[in-house]
Amino acid sequence: MARRIAAGAAYGGGGVGLVGAAAVGLLLAEVRLARRQVGNGSSGRVPMADGVYGHAYDIPGEPPLRLTMLGDSTAAGQGVHRSGQTPGALLASGLAAVAERPVELHNVALPGAQSDDLDRQVTLVLSAPAPVPDVCVIMIGANDVTNRMPPTRSVRHLAAAVRRLRTAGAEVVVGTCPDLGTIEPVQQPLRWLARRASRQLAAAQTIGAVEQGGRTVSLGDLLGPEFEANPRELFGPDNYHPSAEGYATAAMAVLPTVCAALGLWPADEERPDVSRREGFLPVARAAAEAASEAGTEVTAAMPTGPRGPWALLKRRRRRRVPEAEPATPSV
Repeated sequence: MARRIAAGAAYGGGGVGLVGAAAVGLLLAEVRLARRQVGNGSSGRVPMADGVYGHAYDIPGEPPLRLTMLGDSTAAGQGVHRSGQTPGALLASGLAAVAERPVELHNVALPGAQSDDLDRQVTLVLSAPAPVPDVCVIMIGANDVTNRMPPTRSVRHLAAAVRRLRTAGAEVVVGTCPDLGTIEPVQQPLRWLARRASRQLAAAQTIGAVEQGGRTVSLGDLLGPEFEANPRELFGPDNYHPSAEGYATAAMAVLPTVCAALGLWPADEERPDVSRREGFLPVARAAAEAASEAGTEVTAAMPTGPRGPWALLKRRRRRRVPEAEPATPSV
């Protein structure tokens, strides 16, 4: 019911499914055409970025923070050529600079993955001999939309993954489904349908993740307005995945929430700023607002309220992510 409320809040009354039945045939036909042009983002080499970042902050006897990336090709960093350009490397370097402590990055994301692959990825993380990560970043959803995974199934898999990671002791930040309506080869009306489906899934993902103790960041900017305005700069050669500049834009949106989850963000910035329309909202309304404005964070606030669970909505200021240094490979 909460997921239905979120979709309705974002797009008004009427149907709350991703798209109407009459639109599905047209959507699939245009998706196939777009896939032939962009390869659906499932091919190509992904740079290996695993390792330790921030050696300048080494303290004898103090272990590094542990950051793990899960999700699809955008979490893996497909579309760039150097490991330091991947979102994992950028986040690890930025987190090391804020924490003044080395960060060990491990990436289990799989290009082409849908949300039903998260169970396998979480099992890899939790069954590893290394300690449980301090924070996990999940970026997933685009392939769920293009492959027509039912949104209830998609969110169920995501919520289960967040629950398992939180139960194990890891903080979790979810980058919700990006705006697929800005992929350059996609034409109307598929562009409109893809944008609508992406935002509806992002709202539903927010509720599912927050209810399990995670935080979310809306990633409309990953393939959103800035990408639409600057496709030559922010999309990679396949016109599907972000370029190095595009991944840096996404990392800047996610980094403040990762730091806040670990208690590393300045205390004065954790208080809601009314002038920026931040505050406590019913979780469904917060999810709807976040889906329509990229870079917005939603985190659990109160388990119950006049209209069910409440969440804190914040519009984080973006800060420049330090250029990622070459990592020392993990052993």
